[in-house]
Amino acid sequence: MKNMQIIVPHYIMLRNKVVANLAVAFEKQIKKIAPFEELIEEFPEAKVTTLREHSLLMPGLINAHVHIEFSKNKTELSYGDFLNWLYSVIENRADLVNDCNIECMSKAIDRMLANGITTFGAISSHAMDLEACANAKQNVIFFNELIGSQATMADALWGDFIARLDASKTIKREGFYPAVAIHSPYSVHPILVKKAVDLAKNENLKLTAHFMESVAEREWLDESSGDFKEFFEKLLSQKQSVSSAEEFLSYFEGTNTLLTHVTNANEDELQTIAKNNSTVIHCPISNRLLGNPTLNIKELNENNISWIVATDGLSSNYDLDLFEEMKISLFMHSSAPLLELAQALLDGVTIHAAKALGLNTGEIAEGKNADMLIIDLENEPTKELPIHLILHRYNISKVYVNGKLEIGEA
Repeated sequence: MKNMQIIVPHYIMLRNKVVANLAVAFEKQIKKIAPFEELIEEFPEAKVTTLREHSLLMPGLINAHVHIEFSKNKTELSYGDFLNWLYSVIENRADLVNDCNIECMSKAIDRMLANGITTFGAISSHAMDLEACANAKQNVIFFNELIGSQATMADALWGDFIARLDASKTIKREGFYPAVAIHSPYSVHPILVKKAVDLAKNENLKLTAHFMESVAEREWLDESSGDFKEFFEKLLSQKQSVSSAEEFLSYFEGTNTLLTHVTNANEDELQTIAKNNSTVIHCPISNRLLGNPTLNIKELNENNISWIVATDGLSSNYDLDLFEEMKISLFMHSSAPLLELAQALLDGVTIHAAKALGLNTGEIAEGKNADMLIIDLENEPTKELPIHLILHRYNISKVYVNGKLEIGEA
C-alpha cells in the first residue's frame, strides 16, 4: 500500500450525518474511516494531509447530463421559448460546434472540475468532444447520441452512430465509460430506438434520453400538432410524429434509463417511468431559459421515481456549476420543505447520481472510490448544512478523483 494517503479534515460528510474527529485512509478507494491515531498505526507509511479548521470532506459532485460540444455558446442562442431556441441552435450549430475546438471544450471540463464535479455524463452528438473527454481528469460517461426520425436515413444514421460508439470504446483509461444516448421520442425513429436499446442491453451500456422537455413535444407526440408541426413539415417534410410517448417508453422496460427533463409527462407516463425504474434528470436552469415548465418533483416523489440534478450544456445554461444549479432549484420549488429539498438536491448530485449511473462513488464510505472535495467552511456546521452549502458557495480547496489530487496543493 505504497500509495496510501490519510486525510485529516475537521469534519466529514457521511451518508446522513456530519462527523468530527475522524480521518480517511485511501488509495483509489476509501480503505478506512477512523480516528487518525488508529489509521496511522495501521498505515504507518501513508502520506498524511492535515487540513485547516472548519474544513469539510464531502463526496465529489456528479453532473450526469452535459453537452460539451456546445461549450462555445454565450450570447449566440435565443432564450425564452423552446422553438425559438431550437431554430437558433440549427442556425448557429455549425459555427458553435466548429468554433469550439479541443481547447474550448477542455476549458469547460476544467471549469466543472473547479466547481467540484468529479464525474460527468457527456452527451456527444458528433464525437468532436471525444478527445477532450478522453483527456479529462474526471470520470466520464460518454453518451454517444443517436438522432434521426426519417426511416429512409435509418441505415446511414445507425452506421454513423456505431462508428462513434466504436471510437469511444477505444478509450481505455480508468474512469471512462462508453454509453448510449437516444435524443428524444420526436427525433429518433422507433426502428433506431429499438436497435439502440437492444444494443445497450446486450453490451450492458448506460442509456439516457431526453423526454417530454417542452409543450411542443407533448402536442406533437399526442396529436401531430402544435409548434412542432411547422418545424417538421418545413425542415423534414414530415407531417406526423413517428412515435408516441407511450411507444417510446415501452422500449426502455428493464433498462434503468436516465430520462432528462420530463417536465411535461402525464400521470400514465410517470407510472411507466416508475415501473421501468428509470431516473429523471432535473435541469432547472435549462428549463427556465428555454421557456419550459418546472419539473414537478412532488409528483416524482409520490410515484417513487428517483431524480437527480444536472446542468445540461452551455447551449442552455450560463455555467456548468452544480452548486448554482441546486441554488436555482431550491428557489424554484418554493413550496417544498427547505431543508428536505436541500438534502435531496445534494443527494441528487452525489449518491443518487452515482446509483443512476452505476458507479462506485457518490459518498464518503469504505470501499467507495475516493472522489472527494474539501470545502472550506467558515464555522461549525449545523443541521442546516445542506442549505448553507447550496446558498453560500464555499471555497473548494481540494478535489480528488479516484484518490488522485487534481486541484489543490499536495
